[in-house]
Amino acid sequence: MMTRGIALWALAAAFISGADARGQGFTIEQALSAPFASDLVASQKTGSLAWVENEQGKRNLWIATRDDSGKYVSSRLTSYDQDDGQEMYQVAWTSDGEHLIYVRGGDSEFPGRPDPNPALIPDGVSQSIWLVATTGGEPRKLGEGYNPVVSPAGDQIAFISHGQIWTADLRSDTGKPMPLLHTRGDLSELVWAPDAHALAFVSERTDHSFIGIYSPREKRLIYLDPSTENDSEPVWSPDSRKVGFIRVPGSSQPPPTDHRTASPWSIRVAEVSTGTGRSVWKAAEGQGSAFHEIPGDQLLWTADNYLVFPWEADGWSHLYSIPASGGKAFLLTPGQFEVEDISLTADRKSVLFASNQEDIDRRHIWTVTPTGERPKPLTSGTGIEVSPVQAGQVFVTLRSDERTPLRPALLAQNGSLQDLAPELVPATYPGTKFLKPEQVLFPAADGLQLHGQLFLPPIAHDGRRHPALVFFHGGSRREMLLGFHTMQYYSNAYAMNQYLASLGYIVLSVNYRSGIGYGLDFREALHYGRGGASEYNDVLGAGNYLRGRPEVDPAKIGAWGGSYGGFLTALALARASNIFAAGVDMHGVHEWQRSANWRPSHDPDADAQTVKTAWESSPLASIATWRSPVLLIQGDDDRNVPFSQTVSLARALRKQGVPFEELVFPDEIHGFLLHHHWIEAYQAEAEFFQRHLMSPQ
Repeated sequence: MMTRGIALWALAAAFISGADARGQGFTIEQALSAPFASDLVASQKTGSLAWVENEQGKRNLWIATRDDSGKYVSSRLTSYDQDDGQEMYQVAWTSDGEHLIYVRGGDSEFPGRPDPNPALIPDGVSQSIWLVATTGGEPRKLGEGYNPVVSPAGDQIAFISHGQIWTADLRSDTGKPMPLLHTRGDLSELVWAPDAHALAFVSERTDHSFIGIYSPREKRLIYLDPSTENDSEPVWSPDSRKVGFIRVPGSSQPPPTDHRTASPWSIRVAEVSTGTGRSVWKAAEGQGSAFHEIPGDQLLWTADNYLVFPWEADGWSHLYSIPASGGKAFLLTPGQFEVEDISLTADRKSVLFASNQEDIDRRHIWTVTPTGERPKPLTSGTGIEVSPVQAGQVFVTLRSDERTPLRPALLAQNGSLQDLAPELVPATYPGTKFLKPEQVLFPAADGLQLHGQLFLPPIAHDGRRHPALVFFHGGSRREMLLGFHTMQYYSNAYAMNQYLASLGYIVLSVNYRSGIGYGLDFREALHYGRGGASEYNDVLGAGNYLRGRPEVDPAKIGAWGGSYGGFLTALALARASNIFAAGVDMHGVHEWQRSANWRPSHDPDADAQTVKTAWESSPLASIATWRSPVLLIQGDDDRNVPFSQTVSLARALRKQGVPFEELVFPDEIHGFLLHHHWIEAYQAEAEFFQRHLMSPQ
């Protein structure tokens, strides 16, 4: 085992940078230097736009407003100038369009948990809500908490703090936040009524959940149609008299071999005045009976009183509509593709969404009416577009492509896209040197067809054989795309694959089973993960595909990945060291039976078999056949995969005599918050593969 300190990693970085200087193309610092945009929101009052830019760890709020000619002009609104690991998210406009609200600090994925401090700031950090004027100036702290929602009346916000609902006055510069409601449960999903008379929320109570309605003026709390099931996704009717929501039956832990069906979920509508509710639609038995969330909202209530929602009745996540009064679900988006990022247009009469329709490994923007007119594409081409919003008559999206990460862009009437802040991309950014990844199809070991992205450097055509790498994404509910990903974690991974290709590796990024984008049966693969690790067939398929390519040296194939991809990397090395000569495992799962997502049932025999299968699906179960060297990377404040998973693997590798190295980031979380930790991790990875795959053996 080799543990490397700062000085040695600096030497490794210098080594890699030196290789770049000898003509390899660019550094990993340059590959990750372009900003990443998120949290795009529009003011319906003014037509202005706002979003968050992460510039090499410096996260700031940006705004685009129209000048006298009607042209959008962009500028930075906040002035955070350090890579300090403090996220910025949950951006919202005030109703008059004159201020913006945002959350800074904390853990955006797990709000309410202890605030991460990977920069080791001595005074500590906090998750706080801030208000800033669109004309600039110092932001004003409204309170500590998250999930701020602005009242349509424009006078206050509600938010979650210390497990309860609080409020802050937007009209006063000196007012202190005040508790609005104390009640049981883990509270989330705050939504104001359109007329601002009441607030809806979800109260999670471990094995069931309620939709609560609180009226501040009347100081009245009521729960809508309470039951033993799980209620979520509250949406108000346009007249503020009713609330629709999704109800999912409670059930014991499903068997690991079948996540495709369940007790059917339903949509209910309740009267706010009485709390009484009724089912307006229910999924059929069989396919589509298990509720599957898509990225973004799950339920919309249109101005014309239609409810729009995703459903997998035909094995794909599609949009359906029903009258709010109830009726048969009407399919709005037929075909073999999936939808996500749904939102209503400004008039609330049509739906905007992103999908991989007609372009399975990308995303484009579409619109459809709830009455069933044919969906219309708003974007197309070789780019990737997500998170559509409408500002006045203008459509805006976040876009990426093969060369540049996610950024906001206006959609012209001719379908072209105009970036709102192109000046943010550094002059030294090497995007023009990036490869165009090829879409490749290849079989898994059991014959299942898989999609991948192949990064084939020019050197691959010199008639010699070259080292190659397989990349496994995390999730597993993810899908790598033919361009920069729409999540920053995987956007960074795409840049790393480009960098590895620039160093001379042939890189294959694999969309393995249990990922999204290819339908219900692919996502809910039989015996996947802890239920049998059937994805190992895809690991073998990727290795065999590369071994069969004439450009690849079959003795120099490595693997890398993070999270679920770390699990598959470890599995590849443990079970197939004869194929995979080295690997980099970032915060992977190594013992499924000790992972956080297993819940015991009331059947000891079933539990024993479940634990046995989980263990046999784990990399540590095959440690006896692990021979290949590995680099382990993880932050020890990881909230997704316990750090103990890497501790256990390191102990087993040491006992087995397998060479391994480790890079540990104190107080860092799963998706590294510090930009320089990404740089350090990727430099360590490149140097590790250089020694084990590039150097003469």
